[in-house]
Amino acid sequence: MTELAQKIVAGVGGRDNIISLMHCATRLRFKLKNIGKAHADILKKTPGIIMVVESGGQFQVVIGNHVADVFIAVNALIGLDTGSQAAVEGDAKDSLLSRFVFIISGIFTPLIGLLAATGILKGLLAVALACQWTTEQSGSYLLLFSASDSLFYFFPIILGYTAGKRFGGNPFLTMVIGGALVHPIILRAFESAQMPDTTVLHFFGLPITFINYTSSVIPIIFSAWLCSLMEKKLNAWLPSAIKNFFTPLLCMVVIIPVTFLVVGPLSSWVSELIAAGYLYLYHAAPWFAGVVMGGLWQIFVMFGLHWGLVPLCINNFTVLGYDTMLPLMMPAIMAQVGSALAIFLCERDGSKKMVAGSAALTGLFGITEPAVYGVNLPRKYPFIIACVSGAIGAGVIGFAQTKVYSFGIPSIFTFMQTIPPTGIDFTVWASVIGAVIAILGAFAGTVIFYLALSRQNRSDAQVVMPAPAAHRVSPQTVAAPLAGNVVPLSSAADATFASGLLGKGVAIIPTQGEVHSPVKGRVASLFATLHAIGIESSDGVEVLIHVGIDTVKLNGQYFTAHVQIGDDVEVGDRLLTFDADAIAAAGFDLTTPILISNSDDYTDVLPLNMKTVNVQEPLLSIIQ
Repeated sequence: MTELAQKIVAGVGGRDNIISLMHCATRLRFKLKNIGKAHADILKKTPGIIMVVESGGQFQVVIGNHVADVFIAVNALIGLDTGSQAAVEGDAKDSLLSRFVFIISGIFTPLIGLLAATGILKGLLAVALACQWTTEQSGSYLLLFSASDSLFYFFPIILGYTAGKRFGGNPFLTMVIGGALVHPIILRAFESAQMPDTTVLHFFGLPITFINYTSSVIPIIFSAWLCSLMEKKLNAWLPSAIKNFFTPLLCMVVIIPVTFLVVGPLSSWVSELIAAGYLYLYHAAPWFAGVVMGGLWQIFVMFGLHWGLVPLCINNFTVLGYDTMLPLMMPAIMAQVGSALAIFLCERDGSKKMVAGSAALTGLFGITEPAVYGVNLPRKYPFIIACVSGAIGAGVIGFAQTKVYSFGIPSIFTFMQTIPPTGIDFTVWASVIGAVIAILGAFAGTVIFYLALSRQNRSDAQVVMPAPAAHRVSPQTVAAPLAGNVVPLSSAADATFASGLLGKGVAIIPTQGEVHSPVKGRVASLFATLHAIGIESSDGVEVLIHVGIDTVKLNGQYFTAHVQIGDDVEVGDRLLTFDADAIAAAGFDLTTPILISNSDDYTDVLPLNMKTVNVQEPLLSIIQ
């Protein structure tokens, strides 16, 4: 884990280039001073990294389910306080949208897991009530419901902490402001204000508008922002001897009244306006809203734009008591699962089958990055089919105007959250129908395309396959860069190579210590440790030759380079030499993957059926 963390820190431009770091369910999210110093191409090829995405002002490194462990390792290296003031000030040069996404994701990311857990628990309780396994008066129900509802009920306090960190202020001070919003005295004053002929209370002559702020989102975020601004000013002005207690004192005395007199009423009005506007658009054509959301949701996630919708969903719960947007996202998730499951059943390569199977299982629980980046998107057609299937399924759910009554990550548990207080009805069954359409449509479409492309590739391979004895390389053929025994890429001891995440190809167990150019082109990359080299052909084929497994640890020992980056090469030109015996004696596996890094640009990359190969003999056939 430490080695991977070191590579990630180096890949993002080093410790000094990092402004802030946080993580979500599968990604490390960096805010960088100069994104031009990051090496996305190198990180994408690093074992243990699924994908690199630049979106919303963030440099995102997709790790997978063990992202929390990698986050700890990276943060141990850089020693960065992710809630620091610099994290906010670094946003000033970005676009308004990037700054908004960065702030919102920082506020809500730490809570996503808890929100999902409490939403699932509420869904289970709704099932228990619908099946008459319990009653709302039972002690078991009361305890579990309080557990499921406490986070959302006391949202202003929880968001006070995360918003305070994101805005670079004292998070415990902003928690106090959130606590004031939901204090029992304020709630009793709100209840009294609803009674007729109630005396209006004043704050130094200014009338106070009491609002029920439980579960609210917008008021505390704005108040935390104002408090953080004031706190920074006071800390700069006040002497160090008194600012530790006078700064929070003055902030509370000023910000809490401003919150109740101005921010709260204004933001509540904005919340209701947003909810009313969303309902107007939704009711105008709910089926169309479903098609758009179901078809584009995964694209929103890829670019980080989904964070802009999270506050809207939560605001719907606060104002309306339910949300109609989350059910529309669920078919998009299930469709990606369906495509990944199809690849799992069709794929013959054992390692690729394992990747697709685990990605499909993870996707059921709402985490689709492994399925999208590791399985569907690299092949293109499964991702497109899944988006279309998700749009159709979400259109059905939108037509039925299905609602969810608790927040959670769209997943297989969303069905339980659609059960209304009155019991199971057609809207619940519509969510099931929409999900089934999405997952079966994506599964069937992906299987059909997979089989059709497999037949076409086998036919094309027979046409373009040259005779090995000719020792000539056609524009669609990559020659062998080494002499040795040819083995399937899946047999490589490194799971990243074996899975094909870095590209399709084969592996060679070399019998000689020389690497030759497999194509006519130029040297595109040469690792500092000389164990790997990339060649780009004149036809645009990108070939990566990685001598041995984990040989990066040799730091260039036993390797000699005979070319430099940018050099033009012909087929057969010598690129590298290495001492195979010394490398083997040092305990390293010499199995050498030969990968087509841009495999996604071609229909397929097919190994030519050979058990042994000499330098310049045809090795791979590129199907356009």
